[in-house]
Amino acid sequence: MTTIAPARPAAATVDTVRRAGTVRAAVSRGISGLSARDRTGVWRGLDVDVARAVAAAVLGDPEAVTWLPTDPAVRLERLAAGEADLVACNLTWTLGREAAPPVLFAAINCYDGEGFLVRTADGIDTPDRLAGLPVAVQAGTTSPSNLEAWFAGRGLAPVRPIAYPTPARALDGYVSGGCAAYVLDRIALAGARAGLEDPSAHQVLEAAISQEPMALAVRDDDPDWFRICRWTVGFLTAAEHAADQAPPGSRGRAAAASARAAGAHGPALGLDERWAARILDAVGHYGDVYHRNLGAGSPLGVPRGLNELWTRGGLHYALPLH
Repeated sequence: MTTIAPARPAAATVDTVRRAGTVRAAVSRGISGLSARDRTGVWRGLDVDVARAVAAAVLGDPEAVTWLPTDPAVRLERLAAGEADLVACNLTWTLGREAAPPVLFAAINCYDGEGFLVRTADGIDTPDRLAGLPVAVQAGTTSPSNLEAWFAGRGLAPVRPIAYPTPARALDGYVSGGCAAYVLDRIALAGARAGLEDPSAHQVLEAAISQEPMALAVRDDDPDWFRICRWTVGFLTAAEHAADQAPPGSRGRAAAASARAAGAHGPALGLDERWAARILDAVGHYGDVYHRNLGAGSPLGVPRGLNELWTRGGLHYALPLH
């Protein structure tokens, strides 16, 4: 039987990336824990580490990333226009986003839900107390539609979304007192709260009003690049699962063994056999990435919740590496 090789794009993304020596990653303009510059100007966060993992796999250098801070309203447009190679920008995977522009979502980085940052002194303890009030949102996000669906579905007066172009402007709109709440994914709100002058004067409400699977996005014209990005994220979860199932004294060896198993498929992916080992060396496994940027090892201390492995009650399921 004749094996027919799949057609490859005229200018494969991986080849373009290698010629340029960098992965162009669209990130947020500053959301702590996901993608933001630290005090020294270095980009850090869960989305940032995923982009670094792709660079480690493809280029052998996790720092070979060109960061493209991007407003939510244009992040997919920049990708579709060829200005970015991937989007790692607290971007929710929705049918509408994948059906309209020429993009695909490669893998889910983080599960979240939209919530509310409110002033403790206002006594607002549930979202319904915000009915009819102005709330700050980021332009180009799903926040307005989520708010409309949630409040209308409960027969409540709608809130009044005030759209701001950047996270900083939206947060300022809330802090200045012009808005009763700041509406965003709850993990991002935890980062915003931690950066306020007096975090104890604010709280993130427990309730989530939507499902927000935040995912890595690529263009839909290059299946090879899509697979590389999908399996970069897939390996992070698989490596954590391997370590989690091993006795405490051998978890590092178990993660390394998972890298060797994944590495065997490197040539078929257009990579070498060390691609997964480089990811592990650069950022660790998914649990390491979460702990460092969002969990107990970060200033945010956000419990993993849905972002745990499925064996611990979460939604991250390890795809087989064989």
